[in-house]
Amino acid sequence: MVVITLQRDKCIGCNYCVEMDPIHFQMSKKDGKSVLIHSQNAKGFFTLKSPNHAIVESCELAAKACPVKIIKVKET
Repeated sequence: MVVITLQRDKCIGCNYCVEMDPIHFQMSKKDGKSVLIHSQNAKGFFTLKSPNHAIVESCELAAKACPVKIIKVKET
């Protein structure tokens, strides 16, 4: 299982995550912050769980590109 977490409240809207992984991230037209597509919100932490381990590389690129380090990728 792959778990991707985005702490959206701290997003500065730089768009790097979208550039690195446009399949899983997009920018909100409402507030200019990153959105983790198909994620569930729990107290400001948006989480996407997937059995597809092929998404790890692109999500890790997005996490590394984030200047405020609000994207976490875990494999279990």
